[in-house]
Amino acid sequence: MHRITTLLLAFVLAFAPSLEGRSEEELEVVELIPDKRASWSPTSLFSPITSLFRGGPAHWYSQREIVVRTTPPGAALDFFYVRRSFQRGFEQGDAPSKVVLPSPFEAGPHDTLKVRAFHDGYRQKEVSIDVRGHEKEILIELEPVANSLVGVTHLYFADRASISFLTEEHATFRVQKTPDGYSLILLETGVTPAASESLGAANDALVAGLVPQQLGQDLVVRLQLTEVAREGEMELRQRQSYDAVRRLNRFSIDIAPKNPSASSVQRAHAALARVRVADVSGCALRYEETLRKKLDAAGLARALTPSGSFTDPYLRAAMRRLGAVSPGAAVVLADGTTYRTDLPIELSAASSQAAEVRGYLALLRRFVTELEDKSYRRETLRGLIAPEVGPSDFDAILDESEVAERLCLARAS
Repeated sequence: MHRITTLLLAFVLAFAPSLEGRSEEELEVVELIPDKRASWSPTSLFSPITSLFRGGPAHWYSQREIVVRTTPPGAALDFFYVRRSFQRGFEQGDAPSKVVLPSPFEAGPHDTLKVRAFHDGYRQKEVSIDVRGHEKEILIELEPVANSLVGVTHLYFADRASISFLTEEHATFRVQKTPDGYSLILLETGVTPAASESLGAANDALVAGLVPQQLGQDLVVRLQLTEVAREGEMELRQRQSYDAVRRLNRFSIDIAPKNPSASSVQRAHAALARVRVADVSGCALRYEETLRKKLDAAGLARALTPSGSFTDPYLRAAMRRLGAVSPGAAVVLADGTTYRTDLPIELSAASSQAAEVRGYLALLRRFVTELEDKSYRRETLRGLIAPEVGPSDFDAILDESEVAERLCLARAS
């Protein structure tokens, strides 16, 4: 046993230098040595003597090496060599890096290495190091940016679109016109993976895509408009609000025609007029029941409760139509409460509790089917009732709901 242990130890010692060298090879080497040496100073005269107390001549006469690491790793690094307030050298690298500096004998007493670290989604940070100092390794800990984009909802309906951004703090942003749409610049804001996925899913008759790009501390979202939107002279309208329940800040970008016409409203009213009793009863309710079970109740309530969105008048009109095709011109809530939608006060009460109204989701499905092009129907319905659910998850929920409806119809036939 002792012999095996000895052999293993010998093996480790034999290969330790090569392993160490391999680790060092992973470091990016940055050489930052000024063209000219520092001017003579009294330190140069006494360096042979002081080196006896500082580990030998290598302290003064060997080039200095410093390993720079960052948390998180992979930050971009700017290296500045500063002598008497003047920059004498500049290099760039990525963490972790090993920066090679002149020997302390060749450096001046005031020579400084400044390292500036950048990482997407984090605040930049700068540290200064005395070139004649003793540090062999430094760690720069970066702090996340002050704000974070945690959610994105997208809605398209009746020739208008709206994109809402949910942030942890109040958002400071700028909007710039681009050839294919707009750029939204959110200052000192990062983006979560979930929000980034939601941005990539946005697509409708007006919005060709939302492309996020983290540029250092700022998040840039490219809003690409479709050819129809660009030719139709659309404009952006902004509004902000606060979600006290979730403690999130919301700012919304509405995309609407500069010169709106009555045709969109007329088409919507005509689509509602085509909704019949069969669309909100029988097996259509089986579809709705399955849909409700799969959707988050709180998220459904947030989507359907009036919030100042351009869809509020359409949703109110849909509630009125549901009452018109229901017995007694009244809608029924899950707890049995009824509201007559031909009475303004009761219509408002029903609209404020729309997520609980029986038959309302089935009616909205029919409303969207009558109004929108087939290629955008599912995305439009998702924007109305479940904007916080991802497209793939929502498609799966709809598929299951439609299967339940078809089984119901098969049993009834």
